[in-house]
Amino acid sequence: MLTIDVAVRLAVIVVWRLRRRTEARSRFDEKLTVVIVLALGVLIAPTPAGPGILNIVGQLASGVTQASR
Repeated sequence: MLTIDVAVRLAVIVVWRLRRRTEARSRFDEKLTVVIVLALGVLIAPTPAGPGILNIVGQLASGVTQASR
């Protein structure tokens, strides 16, 4: 039997929702996407992948900051 983690399901939902055209989204739809992404972040943060993702995002942010100077 195949089991799918809740975080994987939320990641699939986020990708599916973000693929839609921006013009087709309502304010409620955008707010729901934000809530789902936050829930995904809360689920991923305590896993071993969480610190790795934080490190990658931190490096990207510092790179963008340095490039804008």
